[in-house]
Amino acid sequence: MKKTALTISMFVLAILLLVPLASADTINLSLANPVQSGVAGDVLNFTATVTAVSDKQGPVFLVSDSANVTGPSSLAIDDTPFLLNFPFEMSAGDEVTDLLFTVTLPSDVLAGVYSGYFTILGGLDGSSMGTLSTVDFTVNVASPSAVPEPGTWVLMATGVGMLVLLVGSRRQSAFGNAA
Repeated sequence: MKKTALTISMFVLAILLLVPLASADTINLSLANPVQSGVAGDVLNFTATVTAVSDKQGPVFLVSDSANVTGPSSLAIDDTPFLLNFPFEMSAGDEVTDLLFTVTLPSDVLAGVYSGYFTILGGLDGSSMGTLSTVDFTVNVASPSAVPEPGTWVLMATGVGMLVLLVGSRRQSAFGNAA
């Protein structure tokens, strides 16, 4: 009986020593506008607030990121704003609100709803690459509005010109009859 209790105790102690401390809640990440709409050619800006949670483990390091969006591979996520706008290290209580990433809608993108995620990686030291926080976002791509062809513009201009000439000739004949 004592041997079994000792074995179980050693097993639990070994698991506790081998499992790294969880640091998934060392930051809070929230997007100001997680659902955005645009048309082909637009660049959508996603602004976020990152808050370092008050804990006794020390500063948290924002080392890297990971991002993806479903749909065509031509939907490009640019994470440069994260790398430029957010600090590498945050202490408990620190908060930063700034542009986190952009999504570029190429000229050939199809209308539809695309979902994605943005994850900040890091941890309690500068070499950690654990997941600190993930946010989901949605991109609604609308159908582009119809743009008239050049021939349509010529036809419209010709019709308006004819109307102007017709109204002008009627006014002139009305003035001629009044005299």
